[in-house]
Amino acid sequence: MPRRSGGRQARRAERAKPLAEAVKPVRPGHAGGQFRPLSAADVAAVVDNAFRILERVGFADATPHCVETCTAAGAVLGDDGRLRMPRSLVERTLQQARRNLVLHARDPQRDLDLSGAKVHFSTAGAAVMAADPENNLYRDSTAQDLYDMARIADTCEHIHMFQRTCVPRDIDDNYALDINTLYCSVTGTSKHVGSSWTVARHMEKSLELLHIVAGGEAEWRARPFVSQSNCFVVPPLKFATDALECLRVAVEGGMPVLLLSAGQAGATAPACLAGAVSQAWAECLGGLVYVNAIEPGAPAIIGAWPFVSDLRTGAMSGGSPEQGLLSAACAQVGNHFDLPFGTACGMTDAKFPDFQAGAERAATVLSAALSGANIVYESAGMYASLLGTCPESLLLDNDILGAAGRVTRGIEVSADTLSFAEIEQICTSGEGHYLGSGTTLRVMQSEYFYPDFSDRSSPTDWEEQGKPIPLNRAIERKRELLANHVPRHVSDDIDSRVRADFPIFLSPAAMGR
Repeated sequence: MPRRSGGRQARRAERAKPLAEAVKPVRPGHAGGQFRPLSAADVAAVVDNAFRILERVGFADATPHCVETCTAAGAVLGDDGRLRMPRSLVERTLQQARRNLVLHARDPQRDLDLSGAKVHFSTAGAAVMAADPENNLYRDSTAQDLYDMARIADTCEHIHMFQRTCVPRDIDDNYALDINTLYCSVTGTSKHVGSSWTVARHMEKSLELLHIVAGGEAEWRARPFVSQSNCFVVPPLKFATDALECLRVAVEGGMPVLLLSAGQAGATAPACLAGAVSQAWAECLGGLVYVNAIEPGAPAIIGAWPFVSDLRTGAMSGGSPEQGLLSAACAQVGNHFDLPFGTACGMTDAKFPDFQAGAERAATVLSAALSGANIVYESAGMYASLLGTCPESLLLDNDILGAAGRVTRGIEVSADTLSFAEIEQICTSGEGHYLGSGTTLRVMQSEYFYPDFSDRSSPTDWEEQGKPIPLNRAIERKRELLANHVPRHVSDDIDSRVRADFPIFLSPAAMGR
């Protein structure tokens, strides 16, 4: 008799359908907080140390506006020119700071809820080179690279927002650079976008561009879909004057801000990890004081990003285990304060997608996710300790982030999931296995994560398939996406209006329009 396979084919077809959001094994915003490298006493000591740094050391090079607004709120400008912030001022700031922040996207279904310890993954970086595994070389990154990476990230389920990944080095003028960095990112994805600016005037003009895209200033302020990544401090404890002015304009313009401190342990931050965490938090809290002095409750994300030095050479080591520890400890302090928090993990020291890259990215990203960081920036696509970015890697890293999200989700325990009745039935009925049970079929997609590129086939099957290599498959998929995926959430009419008012570098044809 011929074998009947209609039932199996029907089941396979049913399983191949897109899953409803509620039953996916991994979703944005799973709660972390399971990994706590610091004890409660350790957290208290770090917090006290951060307050002490702000009160006794303070910041150099505050701008006149920063001095005026912060001293009006209770800061003290010393005879040495340093702006110090008493503990009472910082604690008052913490009381009025925005919590339960939502980062809006052009597509409302892609909004990010940053309340509690909910975890999300983002790209980020300012790489000056593109890692090209097809040709085994590094080259200057371009505006096309940035736009293409935004398009690729737009399709990656576990990359929840797109912060610019590279510097378009084919654009020489700084104003055009800032405008096109924003434009390439916003047109390339309907997810929330992060970008940065060099001077305040460019920030002001960019807000005008965003008002056009949003449909008006009121529409922009209701749902700001871009956040500013702002390195307002040059560690240790020195304000960056141009960045402070950009910060002011963003806050006044209704844009969420990432208050980013990026000291490098052993170089621009203490080599002792507890000291590096303390300095990072002191610097970020100083920025939070300024933001809330401008506008109480303005949307802000604490961006404590302490990096690591390889102390044998002084070079940055983004893939080190200490990077994961530092980020997790900073996230733990963020959970203590219940503030929107983001950190940076996943910046491998490898040059291309390989064993080193996967191992370093997975280890550090998982540390940050399990600690409950609201956003893990730099989590995909970054190489050579942030000098290079790789488009194909976004696809491969999407698998890593999905796996990290699944681990962060954890195990749900209930009378149903404990499975006693099923264990009893299977063991006493003589079947002796769970392969065909109704529960197995019911939860095989909701309980288990399946990667797109990692190879789980047997050696025999792998050989019969031509010994596929994940990187080669990612290269092929990248080509398909760039040939076919052209986001249209910015209409041609709006795009024409933007092009009439701003120096847009890429032609519509180069963008597939």
